Amino acid sequence: MKPMVHKHQSKKTIMVGKTILSIVLCFSFIVLLPSCKRKKLEEVVEVPLPSAEEKITIGHPDDVKADDGQFALTKLPYEYNALAPNIDILTMEVHYSKHYLTYTNNLNKLVAADANLTDLSIEDILKKLDINNTDLRNNAGGYYNHSLFWESMAPKAGGQPKDTLATIIDRDFGSFDVFKNQFTDAAEKQFGSGWAWLIVDKTGKLVVTSTPNQDNPLMPKQTISGTPILNLDVWEHAYYLDYQYKRKKYIENFFKIINWKKVSERYQEATTPKT
Repeated sequence: MKPMVHKHQSKKTIMVGKTILSIVLCFSFIVLLPSCKRKKLEEVVEVPLPSAEEKITIGHPDDVKADDGQFALTKLPYEYNALAPNIDILTMEVHYSKHYLTYTNNLNKLVAADANLTDLSIEDILKKLDINNTDLRNNAGGYYNHSLFWESMAPKAGGQPKDTLATIIDRDFGSFDVFKNQFTDAAEKQFGSGWAWLIVDKTGKLVVTSTPNQDNPLMPKQTISGTPILNLDVWEHAYYLDYQYKRKKYIENFFKIINWKKVSERYQEATTPKT
């Protein structure tokens, strides 16, 4: 049975089994292995979980604070348990307070060390990125991708858009089902860690694509470029505690929590002429 947390409860102690620990430690070893040669910034890896004899405390998203810097954490617009059973409380807590926080702190260190990045928006940093600058590529991408991802979801959401976006999806894909199949296919077939995207391309058309690691369609030299309006994280830490190897089930359940209101707002912003 999954742990339950009341809406106003800020902390909850739960137990994690040894089987999950061994799985996550295995991923930690694999991810850490190639990064041993360079350790300039804190590495973002799969987070080891405690053994059955230990306890882990679930905090509150409002208590998570990034170090002082140019970029702040995007506030999680719901509780850690609000997306359950589609995404469990522990996955959300670790994902937000460990992975996302690390990307944010690393990005701020990089920006502080480079006067050319001062006062630039995250979108401008990504568009002007030197693709060979691995540290900035990974951490700016990790910050932007996750910031978009949190707001792409909401409790009691899902279904289909019912406004202008619904009409545009029909126009560009033929039907919502065709879009859903394309998006699911992009997410499922992304080899290893990465993201699936719904973007507005330079012609104003909606397009589905995917990127590896923390890349995104705003960066130079992408297979398909455009303005993201919806994304799905298919890194293992985003779903493995709930779904293990069943990525397709995770993708199916993501459609139950898509915040179409927010996605529609992003579409309107992306297609409104800049003055």
